[in-house]
Amino acid sequence: MLDDRPASRRRGAGSARAGRRSRAPGRDDPLTPDVAPGSPEDDAGDHEQVARNICLRALTGAPKTRQQLADLLAKREVPDDAAEAVLDRFTEVGLIDDAAFARAWVSSRQSGRGLARRALSAELRAKGVDPETAAEAVEVVDDDDERKAARRLVERRAASMRRLDRQTATRRLIGMLARKGYGGGLAAAVVREVLDEADLAGDADDVPELPELDEESALP
Repeated sequence: MLDDRPASRRRGAGSARAGRRSRAPGRDDPLTPDVAPGSPEDDAGDHEQVARNICLRALTGAPKTRQQLADLLAKREVPDDAAEAVLDRFTEVGLIDDAAFARAWVSSRQSGRGLARRALSAELRAKGVDPETAAEAVEVVDDDDERKAARRLVERRAASMRRLDRQTATRRLIGMLARKGYGGGLAAAVVREVLDEADLAGDADDVPELPELDEESALP
C-alpha cells in the first residue's frame, strides 16, 4: 500500500535524530578544534583526545609538571603513545613548562613558607622536575635569603615559647628549622642569636625604675 503522507512526515523521528547527530561540534578550543567540550570519555575511541581533555582539565586549576600529567594519564589508563604525543604537543605550545613551574614554586614556597634550598629541591623532585631544572630554579635563593627566612621563622615561633626554659626552646626551634630544610650549623646560630636578643630584652625589662629625684627635698 502506498503511503499518502507528505514526504516530510514520512521521514519520522529517526531522520530527526540523524539530523541532530550531524550538527558540527564546537570549535572553541584551539588544541582540540574538532571536539566539543565535555567529559574526557565523550569519545573513548580517540585516546589522544581523551588525553587532551584530561590534561586541559588538570591545568585549569593550577600549573602542573609534565610528570604530574603523565602520572595522571597513566592512572586514567591512557595508552603510552597517546599520552606522549599529547604531552609533547602541550610542551611545544607552552602549556607544560617545568622550568617556569619550578621558578614559581621556589618563589612562593621560599617567601611564604620560609623553606631552605634543600627542602625546595626535594619538593621539586617530588613534583617530577628534573634535577638540573630544579637546581637552576633554586639558585635564586642565596645564603643571605636563607638566613633572613630562618630568622623570621624563629622570631615568630620564639614568641610563643617564652615560658619554656632556654634548652627546651632551643631544641624545638632547631627542630622546626630542620624540618624546613635548614642545616644544623645555620639553625643553631640563628636560634642562639634570636634567643640571646630576647634574653637581653628581658633583662632590660626587669630593671626596676628609679624614683624621680625631688631636688627641693634634697636641699639642706
